[in-house]
Formats: sequence, C-alpha cells, structure tokens
Amino acid sequence: MALVSAKEMIDKAHAGHYAIPAFNTNNLEWTKSILAGIQEANSPSIIQVSEGAAKYMGGYKMVVDILTDLIDSMGITVPVALHLDHGTFDGAKKCIEVGFTSVMFDGSHFAIDENIAKSKEILELAHSKGISVECEVGGIGGTEDGVTSNGELADPAECKTIADLGVDFLAAGIGNIHGKYPANWAGLNFDRLAEIKAAINDKPIVLHGGSGIPFDQVHKAVTLGVSKVNINTELQLEFAAATRKYIEEGKDQEGKGYDPRKLLKPGFDAITAKVVELCKAYGSAGQA
Repeated sequence: MALVSAKEMIDKAHAGHYAIPAFNTNNLEWTKSILAGIQEANSPSIIQVSEGAAKYMGGYKMVVDILTDLIDSMGITVPVALHLDHGTFDGAKKCIEVGFTSVMFDGSHFAIDENIAKSKEILELAHSKGISVECEVGGIGGTEDGVTSNGELADPAECKTIADLGVDFLAAGIGNIHGKYPANWAGLNFDRLAEIKAAINDKPIVLHGGSGIPFDQVHKAVTLGVSKVNINTELQLEFAAATRKYIEEGKDQEGKGYDPRKLLKPGFDAITAKVVELCKAYGSAGQA
C-alpha cells in the first residue's frame, strides 16, 4: 500500500471521536516494529521522524525509502502517512520534495507575523502536492531535537490566525511537554483547549508529548478536539527496559554472544506490543 496523506485519517478520527497515534521512529528496526504493531491493530497511523532522527537514518530520502520498502516487503495494508515532526522551514520544504506525505512546520518560536508568513508558504507548497500540513502555536514543554520550551499555553487568537491559513491540523500548547512528565506536572489545561477549539472552528488539534499523559486526560482531550497524539518517549522507555532485562539475565551471551539480532529483539517486540496497546487505547484500532 502506498503512503497516504494524513488528512483523511485525521478527519475521520475527528468525526469519529478517536485519535490517530503518531509514532516517532529512529531507525529501520524501529520502523519495522511500529509497522508490525499498527498492522496487528488494524489501525491507520502516522509514522513520523524528527530532523535529528532523519539525519541519523541517512537523510529524508532514506527515511522515505526505508518506510516504503518495508510497507511492500511486510505486506502492510493499513493506511500509513509519513510525517516530519517539528520541522524547520527548510526541513519541511526538503521533505515535501523527497516524498513525505505530511509535514509539520514548527514556527512557534518565531514572532506571530513570521510564523504566519512561513506557515503560509509551506501550506501552499505542500497542498499543491496533496501533502497534509501541521503547524504549531505556543511552545510544547520539554526538549525536542535540542529546542527547549517551558510549555506555554497557546493564545486562542493566534491559533485562529494560523488555523485560518488552511492548516490540516494544529499543534497548540496546553500544558503538555516532551519527555517524561515530572511528579509535580499540573496536567493538561482543558479550559485553554476548549477556548482553542472554539477559536479554530473545531479544526483537528494535535497533542504533542503524548507519552505519559494519563489515558483519562487523553480521552477528555479527544472529546475537545484532539485527533492526533504523538508518542516517542513511551516507545523509547519500553525498548530500553526490555533490552536492559535481556542483558541483565545474561541471555545476550548465549550462542554467538552479543548477536544484535538477539540482543535487540526483545526491545523491538516491546515496541510492537506498546503500539498495539496505544492504538486500542486511543480508539484507532480496527479503523483501517
């Protein structure tokens, strides 16, 4: 099955009151594990990559090639979109050129006028090629690819301005953060989310930092317009825990010893299982 734009699956999720999971990948095996999970869950899904991860994987074109080749060789039949996560202006344009089917332009660190101008240019270019676009207003907390934010609450008026440009889905800060959530985290600000929903005329909203947010908060957010949930840290933690357990049990020394195919398999199996679990939790399982 060919890669698809994320717009149709997001719009269906928005109408059906569930959320599309967007899983960050970091290499070939990570991508393979995610694909196995979404196929098992029969879930339309987004596989996304940060600019740093894309560089690590060999570049944007290599990411496209890895994903399309795996979809073919694994016989994947569920809809899959390839999305750039937290893209720069230049990064988004490069991804549009090489075959990504969805891009995020993160202009949240610019003044609103510059964010508008750059978002508008990316939207025109992407939409001319049938590629979906996510833009951001209000920084998301934590650190993503070296960019740190304190987790602003997005201004509903600014959200409306960006949404009115024609974005397909909007990322807006509502107290969410990247990485692990601290014990004193205040939770999502549902009042601000409701204000943003009203301001943007119920356009689909993206929840960044989905790892670690209690499911009851995610479900409430979905009722208020969230239709895409980003997951990265949760997969990293599952992979690390399973790999660490395998090493501590001494199994990596059996047979050939330190065979990477054996050493890493428990971690990748854990990723697949977590993907299935999250697809079910967010309601996307069975929707393909």
